[in-house]
Amino acid sequence: MQDHFLNIVLYQPEIPYNTGNIGRLCVGLNSKLHLIEPLGFKITDKMLKRAGLDYWDKLDYEIYSSLDEFFSRNRNVNFYFASTKAERLFYKVEFKKGDYLIFGKETGGLPEEFHSVHRNRGLTIPMSDKIRSINLCNSVAVMMYEAFRQIHGI
Repeated sequence: MQDHFLNIVLYQPEIPYNTGNIGRLCVGLNSKLHLIEPLGFKITDKMLKRAGLDYWDKLDYEIYSSLDEFFSRNRNVNFYFASTKAERLFYKVEFKKGDYLIFGKETGGLPEEFHSVHRNRGLTIPMSDKIRSINLCNSVAVMMYEAFRQIHGI
């Protein structure tokens, strides 16, 4: 088992280049990528590989058939999830090495019942009311680098 900086979880990602870019970011920050099916693409998709450039073979990733399987294989982990419906700002939480950051699918986020059960784990990124959300890659990058800043005391 590798010593990962963070664990990034993508729930039913739909767009291959988003996942490719996030995979590249995970390699760059020594983080593991967890993908929860169904995926909106094949793991061999050219767009996925192109976005990840030549780093995809260096990525530590795992695929799960469902959110339930993910949690049954990753018990007692400290996790947060990103949501436009959450009230706590992401930079107000104290991230720790090894935390899990969960992101919903591009068009629908995470299931509503997930929000209800884990309400105190939701984090949001501030933005104007002119948009519904920011791009998934940007959301992951913003939160990962805030965790990096906090954990490394910069």
